[in-house]
Amino acid sequence: MPLTNEQKQQIENTIKESLRNKFLSYKPETSNMPFHYRLLGKDRMALFSFIHSLNTTFGTSIFEPVAETLANLKFPIAQKQFVVGNTISEKAQLEIQHIINELTTGKNPNKKKEIERIRKVATIGRINKLKTVKVDLFLKDNDGIVYLFDIKTVKPNISNFKDFKRTLLEWIAIYLLKYPDTNIYSYIAIPYNPYEPKPYERWTLKGMLDLDNELKVAEEFWDFLGGEGSYIELLNCFEKVGIELRSEIDEYFSKFK
Repeated sequence: MPLTNEQKQQIENTIKESLRNKFLSYKPETSNMPFHYRLLGKDRMALFSFIHSLNTTFGTSIFEPVAETLANLKFPIAQKQFVVGNTISEKAQLEIQHIINELTTGKNPNKKKEIERIRKVATIGRINKLKTVKVDLFLKDNDGIVYLFDIKTVKPNISNFKDFKRTLLEWIAIYLLKYPDTNIYSYIAIPYNPYEPKPYERWTLKGMLDLDNELKVAEEFWDFLGGEGSYIELLNCFEKVGIELRSEIDEYFSKFK
């Protein structure tokens, strides 16, 4: 279902607010680059520095608030930076380690079975304290089903996949300790496909992640949050905001000349 004009306006306002907040918190690099400045100008170098800074924080400063706004149009509960908890059962920790060990030695991942294995031990044994754990995006639908998302950069480091998997399983265990009967899922979300028009190189994640039940890329992610067609509508919202704020952006960077 296409977004209404009011819903698009909500999303556009979130994008504007997120970008303006980034302007307020942005501090250009102070290192002297005399050759770069003379060749390209300080304003262009400031813009380059800003884009680099934005790329490193795009998830928290742009994608998370936009995802929260979009999901709130469809889900009764949608919250970014949701505190999932700070306790986990020792039995669940051991079960998660068993799962990781099995995957490391070549067993195919099966997220549904892994969740049920964790559910059986989620409330058993000593309860261990953790640092407060937050998920990037928490959703609960009208049927009470919970979805936990870890929003990653578009080209996550392959060497970290084992850590990603552990995180997804630990979120499940932490939540099931409090709510053991919850129907729950956890995902890695990749906001866009950098290889487009070629398909996303999912094979790089194969082995640790259940690609059908643990990963959502580009359209899969945004359309899941807001309904079919949301990804394209979202791109249009970004383009519209970019056009509307062009003079504001130019004015902001002109002060670095």
